[in-house]
Amino acid sequence: MTAQDSATRESAVAVGGGTARATLAVLSFSLSFPATVWALEGFGPWTVTGARGLLAGLLALACLSAARVPLPQRRHWPALLTVAGGCVVGFPLLTTLALRTSTTAHSAVVIGVLPLATAAVSVALTGRRPSRTFWTAATLGALTVAAFTLQQSGGRPALGDLYLFGALLVCAVGYAQGGRLAAHLPGWQVIAWGVVAALPVSALITALALPWEPAHPTAGAVAGMAYLALVSQFGGFVLWYGGMAAIGVPRASQIQLAQPLLTLVWAVLLLGEEPGPLVAVTALVVLGCIVATQRARS
Repeated sequence: MTAQDSATRESAVAVGGGTARATLAVLSFSLSFPATVWALEGFGPWTVTGARGLLAGLLALACLSAARVPLPQRRHWPALLTVAGGCVVGFPLLTTLALRTSTTAHSAVVIGVLPLATAAVSVALTGRRPSRTFWTAATLGALTVAAFTLQQSGGRPALGDLYLFGALLVCAVGYAQGGRLAAHLPGWQVIAWGVVAALPVSALITALALPWEPAHPTAGAVAGMAYLALVSQFGGFVLWYGGMAAIGVPRASQIQLAQPLLTLVWAVLLLGEEPGPLVAVTALVVLGCIVATQRARS
């Protein structure tokens, strides 16, 4: 075996491993909404938000300490705080509030436009000028979701939709800033320091919410909470960033296209929801728009 053959084989193994990690991450994220619904059966929305961040932060702190990772440089903290505010506090809280009144299938369709929102924020931050195809597809995807929410709510957005759109905005900013920061820090450290930075807020929310919101910790609710903290808030991100590092952002993004559709499947199989044909059609249109924007960006 030549040196070139060995290098080619090692590269193929790395790509295969990266693809597997990215796929597992998308699969784990697709279960976040069902897990939130289960957690809400025993805990209030503020308790769910605070506790998932608190548990994830403690786990991340233990991992950072075990790896003896030094504190990030001062110039990295503004972006880390943005990740903390958008991905650790803002998005979980707003989606949890939305799922009290919106179905999982409905929420999955609305949040399915997140890659488009993230791309738009990234463009604004980096100053790049995407093609007309990119903006056409992004606009069509956004208009499709807007029309879907208006049709579902009788002509004007419901309170749950406002929560979901707010979640889109704060998470898109957090994702874009985290993606930029991953060029300077290992990806897993970005989310680890993000949840650690949010620890004071997560602990305060938990301490205030527990006495105020009645808790009925059933087995399902505890399982949902554990999944959100250990997987959705931290472990899934470790897999995701590891996969992205191995295969690159464009290829990983293609895998993420399946996430909203997977969530729809879980909504049917695990929660017994019966989404109408409009939900599936809208999800497929948004999927097509995201594919177009990814190809235009590549």
